[in-house]
Parts: sequence; C-alpha cells; structure tokens
Amino acid sequence: MELTGIDLLSGIIPELCQKYPDLNFIIGGEGPKRIVLEEVRERYQLHDRVRLLGALEHKDVRNVLVQGHIFLNTSLTEAFCMAIVEAASCGLQVVSTRVGGIPEVLPENLIILCEPSVKSLCEGLERAIFQLKSGTLPAPENIHNIVKTFYTWRNVAERTEKVYDRVSVEAVLPMDKRLDRLISHCGPVTGYIFALLAVFNFLFLIFLRWMTPDSIIDVAVDATGPRSAWTNNCSHSKRGSENNEISETR
Repeated sequence: MELTGIDLLSGIIPELCQKYPDLNFIIGGEGPKRIVLEEVRERYQLHDRVRLLGALEHKDVRNVLVQGHIFLNTSLTEAFCMAIVEAASCGLQVVSTRVGGIPEVLPENLIILCEPSVKSLCEGLERAIFQLKSGTLPAPENIHNIVKTFYTWRNVAERTEKVYDRVSVEAVLPMDKRLDRLISHCGPVTGYIFALLAVFNFLFLIFLRWMTPDSIIDVAVDATGPRSAWTNNCSHSKRGSENNEISETR
C-alpha cells in the first residue's frame, strides 16, 4: 500500500489534538483523499478542532494562512513547494517533510524539517508548538521581511543565469557514452529501460529538427553589456525624448 501525505496527516491530527486540546487544524484543498480526513474527524469527534475548507482560490490563500501560526506540509515528493514560501511570507513557522528540494527553499531558522513519518512530524509540530507557547518563535513581521528578500525577480534571474552558465561549459557527451552511463549507473534492468527511452527521445528530437530546422528558429540576442540591445534602445528612447523636449521648448 502506497503512503500519501494525507495518510500522514490523518495519523498526526488525532494524536496531537488529544495531547493539545486548544490545537486547531485548518485544512485547505480538495481531492479523493478528503474522505479520509472526514472519517478521522468523525471517528475522533474533532469537529471543533479540524476545519476542512475544500478548494481555495489563490486570492483567498493569504486570508486563510494568516489565521494560523504554524504551517504543516506532509508532501512525500516535492521539487520546490511554493506553498511553504507563501506560508512563510505570511509569517507562519513552517514544519515540513525533508523531501525533494524542500531543504533548499527556506533557511534553517524558518523551517523545521522532519522525516516523512507520523512520529517525526508530530515531534516537529510539538517543537513548533512549544516555541509558540514560550514566545520564542520569530514575529510574523520578521519572518515576512526575511522571506520577501529571497525570491525577487532579480534574485531568481541571477540564480537562473548561474545555472545556465554552469551548464554551458559542461561537455556534451555523445550518444553512446550517455547510454553507457545510464546502463552502468541505473542497474542491469532499469538501465537498459532508461537507455531505450533515451534512444526514443533522441529519434524524436531528430524528427522534430527535421520538421522545424534550426535555421528557421529565432536566436535570442544578447541584451547585456555596454553595446547591448537594451542599452541601444534606451539611448534611442532618451534621444527621442530629448528631441521632443527641445521641439516643445522651441
């Protein structure tokens, strides 16, 4: 049986609600697993402490988040998890599973990372609850002011540029070496399956390049530097505005 994030949550809720009578869970989202949470709420008579909001529009997310103090994420697979950034931006202490790219999203003082198990997540939540009750959690305004400096458009663009720069200097392996690496690194069975998929992808790429040759694809211009397109456009715009001002003055 495959474990899901809802399975973790359904194990956490009754345990902590019995231990902390003043603890309330506000759960947003919709899906086939919602019935599991409804059954847990009925079985343990937690109607006063567990609110199931269903699907939320993005414009309503902030108003829901600011009602709480702690944000719990029980994902088992995650590449980035925008939800924890939104929660931290709203001033909540984040408790999350340590999966995928989540450990890289927020600094250690703004997130409590746990193993994807009921026991570990309960311990992480209890740690956050203790900090909240003892007054040692950072103020929501301070958390917001820290998070808003992490993911500005300029910051994201600079990080993306670094990735492209690093990739651009890496050697491009020929097809035979790529297949050898897949087979040697992924095992005798899985490796051959991945190698076969890689061959299909390569043939599909050849087909696409035949359908749309490289020669008819626009090449992005370098818009940076002193002689860049942006600089030239700006200088033309400035000269145009200066000429307009002169003509108006005359």
